[in-house]
Amino acid sequence: MVDLLNILASLLTIAFGLFGLVAPRYTAATLDLAPTTSTMGLSEMRASVGGLFVVTGIAAIWINAPLAYAMIGFAFSGAALGRLLSLIFDKPPLRKVLVFGGVEIALAAWFLAANL
Repeated sequence: MVDLLNILASLLTIAFGLFGLVAPRYTAATLDLAPTTSTMGLSEMRASVGGLFVVTGIAAIWINAPLAYAMIGFAFSGAALGRLLSLIFDKPPLRKVLVFGGVEIALAAWFLAANL
């Protein structure tokens, strides 16, 4: 059962990453990050929000080892930490932080608890 849930959570990670990779304008707008003076933000969406999570999810499924899945958990933990710091220092919209941060925390908790 753990193996199946690891694969499903990895596929979810890949799906989230695909939004950033193939639809960076949509992703940026959803995250209130629409580019204004440069398209460098779109490049960042494709790289850090997109490709990073797509390849990480694919690699974990391919390697199929607990530590590979745990590494995705550490990545989501880092994202959640960044959201927490942003909540403290930047005062972003609370609802969006709770939604996106909640997904990150849930996935981090699964990957780490099930694979360490």
